[in-house]
Amino acid sequence: MGKIVWLASYPKSGNTWVRAFLHNYIINAAAPHSINRLVDFSVAENAAAFFGADAAGLSNEQVQSRRPGVHEQLTRLHDDLVFVKTHNANLALHGIALCSPEFTAGAVYIVRDPRDVALSYAAYARKSVDEIIDFMNNAGAATATDATQVFELLASWSGHALSWVSAKNRLLVRYEDLLAEPARYFARIIRFIGSGAVDAARLERAVAFSGFDVLAGQEKAEGYRAAGGVETFFRAGQAGQWRERLSPAQAARIEAAHGEVMKNFGYGLSA
Repeated sequence: MGKIVWLASYPKSGNTWVRAFLHNYIINAAAPHSINRLVDFSVAENAAAFFGADAAGLSNEQVQSRRPGVHEQLTRLHDDLVFVKTHNANLALHGIALCSPEFTAGAVYIVRDPRDVALSYAAYARKSVDEIIDFMNNAGAATATDATQVFELLASWSGHALSWVSAKNRLLVRYEDLLAEPARYFARIIRFIGSGAVDAARLERAVAFSGFDVLAGQEKAEGYRAAGGVETFFRAGQAGQWRERLSPAQAARIEAAHGEVMKNFGYGLSA
């Protein structure tokens, strides 16, 4: 059994929020943990530094050939479990798994209503909502390798979700449940990763210290270096905004492509 616990999600689905919570719970400090130190107990698997200084010149096939070695390297970061952020689908490419099973202990998969994902992802990527819907509907959707990160194969929103739902030793957490009942659902994450009995006071403090108001305040005061030049990374932290901000045609496009999978997660359709 491996040591990596994947913190997996489609982009803009709460991955960074969960990382902030875990840092605040594990460190258990008297003040909120800095958003610019979310590498203390977790890492982003697609960081170019793990793949070599020349990562920007690597093809996708070359990146894949290096991935198992990178994942083995990540297991050496700590003596215990290693929390690794990924937006990769739990698939294989060029005959190599995007998330190496031999180094995997388990996964926390965070899922969010794709209609809200489209809004948040569009703001982050500085693209139109329609462009993001096209991307989310694309079975081959992937990000590109550049000087700071290597590519991630996301697949479509449905393909991504189904790939992780079928993973072994996986905890599924809905973004909307974390918002509605944070103590209950963040406690599930703590129990899943085997950090002992959940300390109620510690949990309450970690939930408060990782609240969106705290994260947004930190970003305003000190910036968020991992934001990739985006003006505001921590936005509203709300659910259901799509009802007011998506056009009926945009909502219909998402539901036509992903409706069956959405229903599996309890996301009702508008029609």
